[in-house]
Amino acid sequence: MRSPFTFITVRQSFGFGALVLCAGFTGSSQASGFIDDTTANIESRTMYFNRDFRDGHTSTEQGASKRDESAQGFILNLQSGYTEGTVGFGIDALGMAGFKLDSSPDSSNSGLLPSSGENPRGSADQYAKLGLTAKVRVSKSVLKYGALRPDLPLLKYNDGRLLPTMFNGAMLTSKEVNNLTLMAARLDKYTARDSTDAQDIRVNCKNKRYACNVTADQFDMYGVDYTINDRLTAQYHYSELEDIYRQQFVGLLGNQPLGSGVLKADMRVIDSADSGAARAGSIDNRALSAMLAYAINSHTFSAGWQRMNGDNSMPYLDGSNPYLVNYVQVNDFAAAQERSWQLRYDYDFKGIGLDGLTFLTRYVNGDHIKVPGSDVEGKEWERDSELKYVVQSGTFKDVSLRLRNATYRTNYEKFARDVDETRLIVSYNFSVL
Repeated sequence: MRSPFTFITVRQSFGFGALVLCAGFTGSSQASGFIDDTTANIESRTMYFNRDFRDGHTSTEQGASKRDESAQGFILNLQSGYTEGTVGFGIDALGMAGFKLDSSPDSSNSGLLPSSGENPRGSADQYAKLGLTAKVRVSKSVLKYGALRPDLPLLKYNDGRLLPTMFNGAMLTSKEVNNLTLMAARLDKYTARDSTDAQDIRVNCKNKRYACNVTADQFDMYGVDYTINDRLTAQYHYSELEDIYRQQFVGLLGNQPLGSGVLKADMRVIDSADSGAARAGSIDNRALSAMLAYAINSHTFSAGWQRMNGDNSMPYLDGSNPYLVNYVQVNDFAAAQERSWQLRYDYDFKGIGLDGLTFLTRYVNGDHIKVPGSDVEGKEWERDSELKYVVQSGTFKDVSLRLRNATYRTNYEKFARDVDETRLIVSYNFSVL
């Protein structure tokens, strides 16, 4: 059996070749930028995760009634500078390791740790992974190849557990024109947050919306972001998961001073349809969402609205977060024909002299859900609270403590389960270069 401490490299031969190439510059004057601009930091992340499915049984048709684990993770992020000259070369490395602190077989599978593969089935004691990324810069354009963590409207990597998801492929970002950002990418593999193995890229199968093993050879993305002025930004992105689905995204971000505060608007439209051979079946979805927020002094008041039109739920890649305003701690409110609204309140305690302490609470309600095989209207709601404190001085300066709590309820139990969830995260970032 493969050791849980197996290191996974992304495109090892390419990454090794790039490392040798960049190392070759270290003996010349051209290497000054490569070395001098190199940075490396390590994040220490300790997480306790408890999810109670509220069914009162040790096991159900959908699995165990509770997930309860704690683990310690370390994330090394090394980013080199570029060699000097018209064309600059560099290499990045992303190393991760996770260690089990507390877990039992009947409450494992929380997403913090991979399965041990033993019987009774529990979580591995430890695991690790490594991703290498070669990069080339010409003027204000950068091409990267290898391990990537995209943070884009149609692909946002997941970082909701101990270690983040990594995707593999190539991405080009260009800022040659002022206020205009162009991007293009092709990805073919991903390494899940609780795994060491690179897998074929696939569609997410949350709540059995789509089959869980529908994979594709590649995922393509193109995007344009244009900053119209200091208060308004427009976005257009297109993506396609080969022979499964294609998406178009249009977004508008704005802010406007209003009275003593600032009014912010975030509007998003995502149109999804099946593509090519339609290997996941027919896909028909148009997701409309918007968030308005008003920030004044230490307070921020927000209201969100989201609507799913079409016969299906909104598709997105496994290992990613959907770019929806009502995607929150537990749920995404993206079921077929669902309509949902959100109320949110944020407070920064700096206003009363407690620097580093922040609080948020929100409530999301969804209804009008088309439940497969039923004429009953699906309904669901979620209530979240979060308290975060960052130590401001002393020995533990910059240590972050974050307590998150969520309550989720639904009436279509065949596809979703009631949840009470608590997460406690203690993290610290420090530079090593």
